[in-house]
Amino acid sequence: MTVLKTSMRNFFAHKGRMALSAVAVILSVAFVCGTLVFSDTMSTTFDKLFAATSADVTVSPKSAEDAGDTPRSGKPESMPASVVRQAEKAKGVKSAEGAVSSQSVTIVNAKNKNMGPTNGGPTIAGNWTHNDLRSMDITSGHAPRGPTEVMIDADTADKHDLKLGDELRTIAATGDLTAKISGIATFKVTNPGAAIVYFDTATSQRQLLGTTGRFTHVNLTADAGVSDTQLKRNVAGVFDAKASAYDIKTQKEAADDNRDSVGSFLDVMKYAMLGFAGIAFLVGIFLIINTFSMLVAQRTREIGLMRAIGSSRKQVNRSVLVEALMLGVFGSVLGVGAGIGLAVGLMKLMSGMGMELSTGDLTVNWTTPVIGMVLGIVVTVLAAYLPARRAGKVSPMAALRDAGTPADGRASALRAVIGLVLTGAGGYLLWAASQADKAKDGSLLLGGGVVLSLIGFVVIGPVLASGVVRVISAVLLRMFGPVGRMAERNALRNPRRTGATGAALMIGLALVACLSVVGSSMVASATDELDKSVGADFIVQPTQPGISITEKAAQALGKADHVAHITRYKQINADMTTPGGKTVDGVGLSAADPSYATDLRRETTAGKLSAAYGKNAMSVGDEFAKKHGLKVGDELKIAFEHGRTAQLKLAAITSDDTSVDKGAMYLNITTMEKYVPADRIPQNDMMFASATKGQEEAAYTSLKKSLDKYPQYKVMDQTDFKQTLKDQVGQLLNMVYGLLGLAIIVAILGVVNTLALSVVERTREIGLMRAIGLSRRQLRRMIRMESVVIALFGALLGLGLGMGWGATAQKLLALEGLKVLEIPWPTIIAVFIGSAFVGLFAALVPAFRAGRMNVLNAIATE
Repeated sequence: MTVLKTSMRNFFAHKGRMALSAVAVILSVAFVCGTLVFSDTMSTTFDKLFAATSADVTVSPKSAEDAGDTPRSGKPESMPASVVRQAEKAKGVKSAEGAVSSQSVTIVNAKNKNMGPTNGGPTIAGNWTHNDLRSMDITSGHAPRGPTEVMIDADTADKHDLKLGDELRTIAATGDLTAKISGIATFKVTNPGAAIVYFDTATSQRQLLGTTGRFTHVNLTADAGVSDTQLKRNVAGVFDAKASAYDIKTQKEAADDNRDSVGSFLDVMKYAMLGFAGIAFLVGIFLIINTFSMLVAQRTREIGLMRAIGSSRKQVNRSVLVEALMLGVFGSVLGVGAGIGLAVGLMKLMSGMGMELSTGDLTVNWTTPVIGMVLGIVVTVLAAYLPARRAGKVSPMAALRDAGTPADGRASALRAVIGLVLTGAGGYLLWAASQADKAKDGSLLLGGGVVLSLIGFVVIGPVLASGVVRVISAVLLRMFGPVGRMAERNALRNPRRTGATGAALMIGLALVACLSVVGSSMVASATDELDKSVGADFIVQPTQPGISITEKAAQALGKADHVAHITRYKQINADMTTPGGKTVDGVGLSAADPSYATDLRRETTAGKLSAAYGKNAMSVGDEFAKKHGLKVGDELKIAFEHGRTAQLKLAAITSDDTSVDKGAMYLNITTMEKYVPADRIPQNDMMFASATKGQEEAAYTSLKKSLDKYPQYKVMDQTDFKQTLKDQVGQLLNMVYGLLGLAIIVAILGVVNTLALSVVERTREIGLMRAIGLSRRQLRRMIRMESVVIALFGALLGLGLGMGWGATAQKLLALEGLKVLEIPWPTIIAVFIGSAFVGLFAALVPAFRAGRMNVLNAIATE
């Protein structure tokens, strides 16, 4: 009880000094809990949607699973209408209804603006069925009654200010269809961000499937008292021997499959965010260690007196740990609440970006606050363990000494040895990773090197502080005379404290530097590869995932003026049987026009690439050829997906020492068309064009004009394409930097806390300096300079370490064809300079408080 009372008294006596450490715990716990609540809410939203949209039992073609949501032909897998009548005969079926659905569509308004989601969500077109009434109500107008009418969901209508009578054009693989909005349907559950349009059944069959009398799936409703599982068995019995051709699912099975399709995306996002929360926790550990170390140092005399009047080492130790426990509980409770608020904020942010999430679906599982509390408390107590242990070692004689006794020199020597060993081991692993022959093997060495070198720098940080701070001070502080020298000596007064404070900032900036180097190297490598490999003047690509270039759009491109040639590029799967009799399932073939050999220059290790575009010929990559013992002249048996089997001659083996089309297997489009039915020919994934000599600008303008009616495609010259790559990498890096910002904020709090406690520790000293003539302005400047030096020390270590990690990672990327190492010096220099401003910002409050001290009271402080 005495220990508890002492701990509570000390905790509340120093509550101001504990505040910033509590903020670190709050932020870290909030990020973990916010991530869990946000991901659980997204799961709940999709679960409700899938449960509401799934029929009691659904029948679909087995081949639809392999084709996915967006088949390469642009037309979804379908089955004859007779399946509806057959399924209707099953016992327990109340109703059976054929449905059509496709995601290979684009919807544009009268101004030719894309009405689809911008957040990566799908655009879905289909026929309006009774099953849709489970999840939607027609809240305006009526369902479509013919080819001139279309119905749209209310979310899309609100987002784009669409109303009844407005004209929409649907672009599909079979052609374009213009219709007027006859109705608007509103979801009964949350629509996460899909755009949905409905036609009447006949129109949807013609527009989406290219024929009538076929459906993509059948929705079955069970009679009262008949379970979904029983109905599924009955339906399978009706199909008998043909049941294997169909995928028959209950409502739960269909919902589970749909959930799995988005589950991987949700998991990646969830664990990535939790990873950044872990980094914030790691940085917070340094803040907590520093706080308790300084509190213990400042209470040396107090602890010595406690020991003198009979307190044991264990009691002192427990007293500090109980304070940490109280801090952990306080910070974790607030962190859990803040996490829920953060999740709501993320939902609002995602809604602003086009992904609708309702607070009505907010899901807080019991595990979330438990995980947050346990993490916050355990991390805080563990971080306080070393300072607590140090407090337990304070002797009764310490009551006669001043606070802040210097650390044992032997401990510093031991720290230096351990730090050098860990740093050396980490450096060796990084070097070994850079020499690896395979990226997979090297990535394991890289991971080990990153961890060991980071720990090594953290351990050796206090030793490095003495030398690095002197160098930084010589460059920046000496010009400020005595004030600058005092700031330098204050930073060097306790190297352990300076090292721990700088290490907190070092971790975040090391990751920033590493990712900057990797991102810049990826862009530089891709740009260099494009300059070497791409001979085409222009590249045409879809602007949204999951769609291909329709035949009508391809024909429009072919009519552009000032164009020397247009190259089509399609992909199709096939099973390959080698001369040795081994069958390789599902290889991807790239079918293109012969002009692709000049549009993309590929080196060959055997044969000529132009020969691969000859009659019944093809090429493979050298890694594939080596693995399967293939050589030029071999006959390969190719069983095309949905097509016939061909005997193709291996005419060329391409080098895989590239990052563009690595491992691609080429053949002529005409060869593929010979063995694949016309209705199964894939659409173009992308297209290439070259201008008539001297007419590049005119050709560029003409190509763009030819696609005026198709806003889902973009014509790019090589400069545009490089900029697109740069923007994509930049967006990803900006998102990562934003998440790393949390760790950097916690590190800034660490600098603030260190300075604040340091000012308290030096109260008497500050009073004496003020008494002998140091002005308030000089005092504030001294504290700001000390903060800047500490921040720059952490930045220097972090940026240097991060660039080393990034350079090693680039060596592994070089094995995948990304060979250019580029250090983004403007970014590195900007971050380093920014760290100085971070130091200035962190020192504002401590410097202000120091300047307001009463001189006489400060001198009288014990």
